[in-house]
Amino acid sequence: MTAQVINGKEIVAAYRARIKEEVERLTEGGCQPGLAVVIVGDDPASHVYVRNKAKACEEAGIYSEVHKLPGDTPESEVLALIGQLNVNDRIHGILVQSPLPKHISEEKIVEAIAVHKDADCFHPVNVGNLMIGKEGPAPCTPAGVIEILKHIGTDIAGKHAVVIGRSNIVGKPMAILLLREHATVTVVHSRTPNLAEITRQADILVAAVGKAKMVKKEHVKPGAIVIDVGINRLDTGKLAGDVDFDDVLETAGYITPVPGCVGPMTITILLKNTLEAAKRAAAQLQANV
Repeated sequence: MTAQVINGKEIVAAYRARIKEEVERLTEGGCQPGLAVVIVGDDPASHVYVRNKAKACEEAGIYSEVHKLPGDTPESEVLALIGQLNVNDRIHGILVQSPLPKHISEEKIVEAIAVHKDADCFHPVNVGNLMIGKEGPAPCTPAGVIEILKHIGTDIAGKHAVVIGRSNIVGKPMAILLLREHATVTVVHSRTPNLAEITRQADILVAAVGKAKMVKKEHVKPGAIVIDVGINRLDTGKLAGDVDFDDVLETAGYITPVPGCVGPMTITILLKNTLEAAKRAAAQLQANV
């Protein structure tokens, strides 16, 4: 058995076409969704991500601003910029690209973003809302994974999902979103003994650990759906996921390629979050008329 490689381009194209239609309708009604991205410093990977986000906005008809700041920009200046974006009516979503230089507190920056403009779902209020199931922005990568699973026809309810990794950005919110879909969820990490024994029980295996090719065929139950969130640059310069794709290909039922699936889907959810924030802003304006 060879796994079916999930066609990320097809999923992203279909999803973004729907977003574009909604953006056009909203813009015609007088409210063009707007996203502001702030990047501090010259991390090459971050600049690639930011370019991809700006291009995706343009294609979807979303207004976008990119604020590029030097690496030695004082924290106070970044906070001041966020303050300006918070009150800018053209902007419905704000994203500050990680990583930030060491002299800038990620926590302070995230908490400075207005809750209703938090396009990443990093603000503590939105994280809390996510935990208790209240409305708000979805965490981009985990929500993208859920959409991928649904697109291939997965009935998530009742499945055993194992998430490798417990980061605040992917691992923890991934577990919450899978629980929302009624999966039975296990989270494993660097301190988990007998890791392969647990991952082999997974109907859905999500790898989000940040170690190239860590997940081998001995970690995978035959026929499992394997979602690779990782993106790591090898010494050769090539990109690889957290899953050893070639090793797992003969064991898994479905597998996502890296690059080309979860990454573009993450940006797609960012567009959706910006659209949803704009729709809420437009509804608020109407209510106040």
